[in-house]
Amino acid sequence: MTRDWTPLALAYLLLAVVGLIGTWWFNALAIVQMVDFIGDLTTSGPAVSSITVDLLVAAIAGSVFVLVEARRLRMRFGWLYVAGSALTAFAFTFPLFLAMRQRRLVRMARSTS
Repeated sequence: MTRDWTPLALAYLLLAVVGLIGTWWFNALAIVQMVDFIGDLTTSGPAVSSITVDLLVAAIAGSVFVLVEARRLRMRFGWLYVAGSALTAFAFTFPLFLAMRQRRLVRMARSTS
């Protein structure tokens, strides 16, 4: 239903699209330039390594949140957001999950009133 798309859900959805396009743009660039993607994350200096660890820890914590929250709200296939992040990017799947979570919360609130 279109009534489930609140401004917050749409904002999360927009962030998901930006995350998907932004990460895949640079992934494609790395492939075209035949860059050692994993090597660059760990050997391009302390600043890059710091950002890598920062984002990796945040993605792991976010993945735990996705799994726990999806189960709590009885959202089917919550694990797909985590698995999908390996194929796309967590910058895409996490805001997408937040958008779908917001829709679920709206539906739940509507059904109890």
